[in-house]
Amino acid sequence: MKLKSTEFDSAVRRAYEHIPAEIRDRMDNVVLTVRERPPREMLEEMGYPPDEPLLGLYWGASLPEHSFFSPPPAYPDTIYIFQAPLEEMCETLEELEREIEITVVHEVAHFLGIDEKRLEELGYG
Repeated sequence: MKLKSTEFDSAVRRAYEHIPAEIRDRMDNVVLTVRERPPREMLEEMGYPPDEPLLGLYWGASLPEHSFFSPPPAYPDTIYIFQAPLEEMCETLEELEREIEITVVHEVAHFLGIDEKRLEELGYG
């Protein structure tokens, strides 16, 4: 499946709206951005194998790492959604939107410190 970037952005918006408010409401200071694929440098820095598809990535300090006394970060915390790998694994728009939702929720969980058990309770395990 292959969408135009504007169509994919709309799918990301729809998927985001399905995320439980408990999670979505805590994303005020997190940027959600779409990229075609992760840059090679990003994969290398993370130690991620280049032949494995990366659907999304949380880039920043997790909420438990934030402190009143910490200096403000130079860049906002960011969740990257990678369009091409998501499209390659999905056959329908509905499937794509569900995978985007799952990816965003898992990346937000990294930010919030939500454990796998709670993700399972929310239907994202």
